[in-house]
Amino acid sequence: MIQRGVDRQAIFRETEDYVNFLGRLRDAARQFKVAIHAYVLMTNHIHLLATPSDAEGLARMMQWVGRYYVPYFNQKYGRVGTLWQGRYKAVVIDTERYFMLCSCYIDQNPVRGGITSTAGEYPWSSYLHHVGVKSDPLVTDHALYWALGNTPFDREAAYREMSEQALTSAQASQLMEATNKGWPLGSDKFKAGLEKQGNLRVRPARRGRPFKQLPDPAEEAVEPVVKK
Repeated sequence: MIQRGVDRQAIFRETEDYVNFLGRLRDAARQFKVAIHAYVLMTNHIHLLATPSDAEGLARMMQWVGRYYVPYFNQKYGRVGTLWQGRYKAVVIDTERYFMLCSCYIDQNPVRGGITSTAGEYPWSSYLHHVGVKSDPLVTDHALYWALGNTPFDREAAYREMSEQALTSAQASQLMEATNKGWPLGSDKFKAGLEKQGNLRVRPARRGRPFKQLPDPAEEAVEPVVKK
């Protein structure tokens, strides 16, 4: 899931802003039963990897966070109006194939953005939790993270090694395209299963053939970003 600031403007300016947002997000995730597995707060956007307990959980969580964070931000900086660039964008992922890739992609965002030279230098992501530097109460470890090793040390070391292996440009492009367009991320079999379950268009229509307009996947049943 990605949520951007309006016109790509900053949604965090000071340390207090990051802390405030994380507190709101933690409370909302608990209230609406959304398990957050990975996150990063960048200056003008956020990424989340999460498993909602129901189809409405993710939307309700983000609405609740915005209801409290936006007034705080506007009052502090003397601004009015929306802070977000429309509704967040979310996609379903094929967990077995893409979960760890997405988690590492999120945690490495500050490095790709040129903000830090290593993920461990950035305090506003789940990376430090995943490699055992600090426990983050916002993060719920996924079963696939636990499968990385039999002990905390083994899991943390495995995640560090995995995260430091740079994504190929093709992998990064695939993740970003899926997120920006709202298409599920997975095999053709996985996408066909989603289409059958929800009667939704989960991939681009073929050129030259009319396609009946169906609900936008980012607005309807594909809000959960992790497919169990």
